[in-house]
Amino acid sequence: MTVIPTLETERLCLRPMTIEDWPQHERLMGSDRSQFMGGPTPRHVIWGIFSHDIAHWVLFGHGALMVDDKTTGKTVGQVGLNHGSLFPEHELGWFLYDGFEGHGYALEAAQRMRKWAFEELGLKTLVSYIDPKNERSRKLAERMGAVIDPDAERHDPVDLVYRHPAL
Repeated sequence: MTVIPTLETERLCLRPMTIEDWPQHERLMGSDRSQFMGGPTPRHVIWGIFSHDIAHWVLFGHGALMVDDKTTGKTVGQVGLNHGSLFPEHELGWFLYDGFEGHGYALEAAQRMRKWAFEELGLKTLVSYIDPKNERSRKLAERMGAVIDPDAERHDPVDLVYRHPAL
């Protein structure tokens, strides 16, 4: 049986997804906010993405975790590791729900997930595939020390591949 971890930072709890996360996830992926993640998408595709994020744990031993603010208890977004046929390398990805930008949540969650990926999973490489127009994600990757790798393989030829430094 796959054990999905709960990771923590000073302010955040990164926890396994539950069905209670579905409505907020559905709203995001059906809205224009999901434009850099292939959206907005129809409901049946959103369900597939939601299920995919959970299935990764069984298939690969890693996947997505929801990000909760410990003080308020609110779910502010998601951070995760992707792999498989659409991801030539292990990918670190993140998103925030509307209204939670500008508080450092994505950076804090992504740094914690990256640390877990290198230290606990023993990954040797980690990248983030980012749409060139997604300035916020590009800046976050750069704050984490990731640099563009123009030679890296990518599923979407438009994406920039940011390579994260090993810890």
